[in-house]
Amino acid sequence: YPVISRRAGGVSVGINLNPNNACNWACIYCQVEGLQRGGPPPIDLSRLENELSSFLSAAVDCHWLDKNAPPEARRLVDVAFSGNGEPTSAAEFPAAVDLVGNVLRARGLELPVRLITNGSFLHRPAVQHALQSLATLGGEVWFKLDRADSAAIQRINGIAGTPEKAQRNLQICASLVPTWVQTCWFALDGAAPNAASRQAYCQLLQPLAAQLK
Repeated sequence: YPVISRRAGGVSVGINLNPNNACNWACIYCQVEGLQRGGPPPIDLSRLENELSSFLSAAVDCHWLDKNAPPEARRLVDVAFSGNGEPTSAAEFPAAVDLVGNVLRARGLELPVRLITNGSFLHRPAVQHALQSLATLGGEVWFKLDRADSAAIQRINGIAGTPEKAQRNLQICASLVPTWVQTCWFALDGAAPNAASRQAYCQLLQPLAAQLK
């Protein structure tokens, strides 16, 4: 699915591996309608390849950008694994990364491949292998880290997470592929994160600062 991405500065080609609107997190600010807990259904890789190839053909050869994007955004900026749940929860995620690389090479396109992730499956060897493949494609990861203490993680992300696990998975991620930290920092019920929450966030990131973009 194509979206005009303000952060990326153009048209991002999104890949949704969670078409059933299922995610292992339930973030308080999530805008997915009908979000449910769980994982994705089996992914039809042939269909993914056909849909991606068809859209890239339309965007490059058929003036799709001229018809559907404002002048300042008429360029393809990336292919992004994002969608309606956690992309790395799909068993087909590693194969999907390789597929995207093959499609881009077949069309002679040099687009970065991005992964937008909550980082919860970075301990899995298959996911780590996929991130190594992502790195060879000139890709990068946008790693969600909203809070860094267990109570706030439960409140904001709807999971029984720990800062130790978040830090460990972030460290793994940054060791494999260029990584940005993506944070949604906001007031809840009129109250901004307190000093202890801010300090915990900085303390979690400080040891990793040299590895992160």
